[in-house]
Amino acid sequence: MAKPDKSIDPRILDCAKQEFLEKGFEKASLQNICKNAEVTTGALYKRFKGKEELFCTIVEPTIAAIYEMVQSRSVENLSLLSDEELIGSWKMKEENVMSYFQFFYQHKDGFVMLLKHSAGTKHQEFHHELVALMGDHTIRYYKEGYQRGLFQRKISEVEFHVLLSAFWETVYEPFIHDMPWAEIESHVRLICKYFDWLSVLDIKQ
Repeated sequence: MAKPDKSIDPRILDCAKQEFLEKGFEKASLQNICKNAEVTTGALYKRFKGKEELFCTIVEPTIAAIYEMVQSRSVENLSLLSDEELIGSWKMKEENVMSYFQFFYQHKDGFVMLLKHSAGTKHQEFHHELVALMGDHTIRYYKEGYQRGLFQRKISEVEFHVLLSAFWETVYEPFIHDMPWAEIESHVRLICKYFDWLSVLDIKQ
């Protein structure tokens, strides 16, 4: 009995990723992917139902890593934080912001596929969904600080959504435009100066 060729799946996935990154989901060609992977369309369809399942298989590890990262950085019981810790969580410390960019850079291909090439898939609203996810966590921190009287400015959830959308665009755009890492480091220093959350919240002195 012939042994199954275990190199087929990685070849298909590697070639599919390059095709999606180059052309986007909608213009990507399964025929091209099969040609570059040196497999038949039948071999591909034995493993994937179609182009969208192939796309999702590639990006889902990135999505899982992002959700795990968000969860790991969020404190479940905010009442355990001191006032100083709660206020400190809003400071745009360069090393903290840089760590987000380092994380996304480590998952660059999947992240770019989600941001730039996912139109036509179930993940086409990913950039909005990530803002919403981060917004849920961020607003919890704001409400805790406001209830303690640490933040003097009342901000609605809609206003917060607008502000956070603006912030996350500064995270997305360097990846969308394929900014090299050296430029990203410089970009991080700029946005740390640009977003002054302590002034936005009107921290009680």
